[in-house]
Amino acid sequence: MAPQWEGEALISPGELDGLKLLASGKVRDIYDVDTDSLLIVSSDRISAFDVIMLNGVAGKGKILTQLTVFWLAHLEKLGIVGHHLITADVDAMPAQIKAHRDLLRGRSMLVKKLKMLPVEAVVRGYIAGSGWGDYTRTGKICGHVLPEGMQLSQKLPQPLFTPSTKADLGDHDENITTSQAAEVIGQELASSIENKSISLYQAVADYAAPRGILLADTKMEFGQDAAGELILGDECFTPDCSRYWPSADYATGREQDSFDKQYVRNYLTSVSFDKKTPLRLPDDVTTKTMEKYIQIFRILTDKEPDL
Repeated sequence: MAPQWEGEALISPGELDGLKLLASGKVRDIYDVDTDSLLIVSSDRISAFDVIMLNGVAGKGKILTQLTVFWLAHLEKLGIVGHHLITADVDAMPAQIKAHRDLLRGRSMLVKKLKMLPVEAVVRGYIAGSGWGDYTRTGKICGHVLPEGMQLSQKLPQPLFTPSTKADLGDHDENITTSQAAEVIGQELASSIENKSISLYQAVADYAAPRGILLADTKMEFGQDAAGELILGDECFTPDCSRYWPSADYATGREQDSFDKQYVRNYLTSVSFDKKTPLRLPDDVTTKTMEKYIQIFRILTDKEPDL
């Protein structure tokens, strides 16, 4: 299958000669390269409520890739945990990848093969999203008992590790407790992921704060290399997996503006989206969404994305 485009948005890279397509997710396609490495390609697909829309957001995959590369380089200096990235420079990748350089440049990463863990590491610094829903029902988030009377978007007493299951494509991730995570992957590994996840969250939150950005929450994925070492994988601290809020407009007791798919969610809510059937997003929604992605990229990196 040839690459699939919708206007200037790459919907799918398709089959690439010399590379075996292993999996396609909501945004990324994964190809087998050799014994030790994979190629991760970020398309311009966009999903909301776990449904992939019919059209994409042109350039979004490049923002996600380039911001992930930025964060991995920044976090590597702190020595908290190793990461899976080998290179994001297509010209430094194997020949079978370079053959597709025009398609892949700016939106692909050559990474180490890992044994990915079946638990997603979510860290929350503020009460929002599904965490707010859990709190209003139970007074807890993933088993963590919280003070009474907290408000929507309020800062938590301390960052919380709130793991979730990794759902199949089209299904919803399910929030679980830390003890349930330990049952799945073992206590030692669960504790290590919790400690490293919170440290990573705090490092990014501390970096973003003086730039006028609050990191409300984020989701990370970890794997193990052949030696059993814990490694940070997938994307990290992008607008797709993180909730970034402008601190200048922050106020508790209400939803916040955010640098993510807010325009998409707002539009789908306005048309009573059934959370099942893929829709085509209007041009103004995709344009405004991309503006938000570019804006947060500039704020965090002090650079322009290579689009």
